[in-house]
Amino acid sequence: MGREETDTGVSGAAPAAEMIFGDWYPALRAGVLKPGKMTTALLLGIPLVLGRKKDGAIFAMRDLCPHRGIPLSAGWFDGETVMCKYHGWRFEPCGGQCQEIPSLTQIDTLEPTKIYATSYPCVERDGYAWVYVPPAGSGRVDATQLPAVPELPKFGKRFRSAHLVADLPCNVDHGIIGLMDPAHGPFVHQAWWWRSQASIHPKEKKFEPIPEGFRMSAHAPSSNSAPYRLLGKPVTTIDFVLPNRRIETIRAVSAKGKESWFSSLTTVTPITAATCRIDVLAAWDIFYHVPFVTAIATYFGKRFVQQDQETMIEQAQGLRFNPGLMLIDDADKPAKWYFALKQARLTGSGAHPLAGPVTLHWRS
Repeated sequence: MGREETDTGVSGAAPAAEMIFGDWYPALRAGVLKPGKMTTALLLGIPLVLGRKKDGAIFAMRDLCPHRGIPLSAGWFDGETVMCKYHGWRFEPCGGQCQEIPSLTQIDTLEPTKIYATSYPCVERDGYAWVYVPPAGSGRVDATQLPAVPELPKFGKRFRSAHLVADLPCNVDHGIIGLMDPAHGPFVHQAWWWRSQASIHPKEKKFEPIPEGFRMSAHAPSSNSAPYRLLGKPVTTIDFVLPNRRIETIRAVSAKGKESWFSSLTTVTPITAATCRIDVLAAWDIFYHVPFVTAIATYFGKRFVQQDQETMIEQAQGLRFNPGLMLIDDADKPAKWYFALKQARLTGSGAHPLAGPVTLHWRS
């Protein structure tokens, strides 16, 4: 594949603060949701109140009473209904339907059940509370017409898992193109257990289009990443799918024919137009019987994510001055694809940026 001239700007990129609605996002870890308790979160600039009913069902509502706008989280939740602190209006939280307005009298004709607070589809999956955030003004959502809830790939019933989270002081676009950037590893993530600047060497990877995303086709993982060498001869596949998901799977077969695997689902979720959050969920059966393997993996994984977080905090200092930015050659081609895919999603038009399989080259 031929080279392109260096871009002097992010050509064709969607506006930095624009967010994709009409999809599922992880709001928080579902384990914090206890029956009879409410928890708040911010998602795509929307204030949410979440909780778990007595029957175990979780819910997400806009944290505003439709009557006078006071946060519903200031009120009470008895495990069945949410009661507003201001005037005692009660709502069934999964659908948002009003159940009672205490101030009404026998001569009032208003029917409370015709009033709805805003609620959002909310599903517990892989330990997260996933919330579907529809476009503004779309009305009540038909749950039967929603896309599938994201799920971490798993290749067996016996596995260990861990999750990591970090807040990033940048908009979702910068978070995502940082997530898919293949060239920063030897600099941001240099460590004895990962990579060094001296380990840089040419890379060649094949990519192919998939619906609303692209795939780094099955390949041997980078030889200059120490943990991969422990796996023997694994094969890895990496997908990026709108609006914000990176899915990596690694499968290896030992000399004795035993298969082992690792998978991760990483999301970059917009919290506001200017901030986002990265969540990493991983599962594996590699070294399943090794004592403390989860604690060890979590320790090194946390350090890895912290390195990205520290870099984004430093980058945010420069971005305050609205500098002109560049996307260059093959190493930044995935970022260009992301912006093209996002623009097509936002406008409802535009061809997939990959007409077919391509091969990219870079050094890292």
